[in-house]
Amino acid sequence: MNMNKLIPVMLACCSVGTALAGDTIPKFKTGERVVFVGDSITHGGRYHSYIWLYYMTRYPTMPITVMNAGIGGDCAWDIQERMDEDVLCKNPTYMTMTFGMNDSGYYDFFKEDAQEIAARQIQRSFDCYQDIEQKMKAAKGVTKVMLGGSPYDETAKIENNVFPTKDAALQKIIDFQVESAQKNGWGFVDFHQPMRDISLREQQNDPAFALCGGDRIHPDNDGHMVMAYLFLKAQGLAGEKVADIAIDAKTVKVETAANCSIKNLKKTANGVSFSYLARALPYPVDTFTRGWGSKKPQADGLKLVPFIDEFNQERLSVKHLPDGNYQLKIDGAIITTVTAAALQEGINLAELTNTPQYQQALQVMLLNEERFGIEQHLRDYAWMEFSFLQGKGLLFADNQEAMDAIQAELEKNAFISGNYENYFKARFPSVRQAWQDQMDLLVDTIYEINQPVNHQIELVKVD
Repeated sequence: MNMNKLIPVMLACCSVGTALAGDTIPKFKTGERVVFVGDSITHGGRYHSYIWLYYMTRYPTMPITVMNAGIGGDCAWDIQERMDEDVLCKNPTYMTMTFGMNDSGYYDFFKEDAQEIAARQIQRSFDCYQDIEQKMKAAKGVTKVMLGGSPYDETAKIENNVFPTKDAALQKIIDFQVESAQKNGWGFVDFHQPMRDISLREQQNDPAFALCGGDRIHPDNDGHMVMAYLFLKAQGLAGEKVADIAIDAKTVKVETAANCSIKNLKKTANGVSFSYLARALPYPVDTFTRGWGSKKPQADGLKLVPFIDEFNQERLSVKHLPDGNYQLKIDGAIITTVTAAALQEGINLAELTNTPQYQQALQVMLLNEERFGIEQHLRDYAWMEFSFLQGKGLLFADNQEAMDAIQAELEKNAFISGNYENYFKARFPSVRQAWQDQMDLLVDTIYEINQPVNHQIELVKVD
C-alpha cells in the first residue's frame, strides 16, 4: 500500500478513534495470562503493574498473570521481528499492543524535509504492522486490545528539545491502529488524547508541567497511574466499590452491605459496633518516587484523574448517631476521629492509610514492586537479545561469541554498556530461572496474603 492510499484511510479513521475511545474492553478473567507489548514506556513503565495491583486487591480470589513484553527503543518493525520468540511464546489469553513513539522519529523533525521523512516513517510502521496484525489474528482464543500510546509533549516549558510536529506523526500511527482494531473487532484504549488534554489543562497553571517526563517521551509514575486509570475505566470497572456499608444506628439495622458482610451489629452505650468482612482490599497508592529519572510518585496521579472517586471507595455511613465526635476503632486501634454529621454523609475508609485493611493491601503493593523489579532484569535481558544480538545472528546464543560481540560495543554504545552487567548474569539459564522462580513465589505469596479478613469496627462517642 503506498502513501497516497494510506493518508485518506488515516484521515477517515480519526472519527473512528473518537467512537472507539468510549467503548469498553473485556475485563480480565480468572487465570488470564495478560501480555502488554510495547516499547520503553512499557518496558520500564509501571502502568501494567498498577493495573495488576488493582486486580490483586479488588479481586483477591481471581488470580491472573500480567507479563511485560516491552523493549526500549522498539518500533513496529522490531516488534514484528520478536512476535514469536518474545510475545506469542508467553501463551497469552489477553494481549495489548502499542507502538509509535520511536516509529515517528526524533531529530529528523529538525530537517527541511521533515514531513517527507515522517511520511516514510509512518508508511514503514504501517507496512510492518501488517505482519504483526496477521500474527495477532492467527492467535486464536486471545483477546486483543490496541493501546493508543501516550503523547509526545511539545507544549511543556522545559529545557529538553522539542521535535516539532512529532506528536502529529504519532497520532497518524495511532489512527491506523484504531482502524485495525475496528476492522478486526478488537478493543482500543486511547492514552494519547486524554493524557494530552491533562497536560494542556495543567500547563495553564504550571507551564513546566510535564506528564510525560522531563524528556517529553516517558510518562513519570503519575503518568503511568493515569494510564492505569484509563485502562481500568475502559474495562468498565469505574463505580465498583471496595465495599459499601450503610447502618442505621437508631434501628440498629444494616441498610447496605455491598461487597462485604456485616455481622453482630450492636448499639453500645457510646455508639455502635459490628463485625466487618469485605470481599476486597482498598487500592494502595505508592508515595515513593521509583524508577530511573523519575521525579514523581504514583500518588501524584491522583491529583490528575478521579481514581479515588471512581475506583477506590470503601464507604462507611452511619445515620442517626447523636451529634458529637466519634472515634473510629478497628480491631481495637484508634484510626481517626470523625463527626456524626460526616458519618451520616459517609466516609471513605480507603483513604485512611492506617486501617488494618490498607496496611494489608500495602504489603501486596510492596511485594508487587519486588516482582516488578525482578521482571525488569528479564526485560533488560530481552533488550540485549532482540535489540542487539538478534541482528548479529546470535539470538539466545548466550555464548562467548555473544559476549565478544557485546564487549566490542561497550565503549561505543551507552545502552549496551548500561545493560552489560545484567546480561553478564542473565545469559545463564539458571539465573533466569531463579528470577522466574522468585517472581512466581512473590505472586503466590501475594495471592495468599491478599485475602480479606474479618475486622471489628467500633464507633465510640468521645464528647
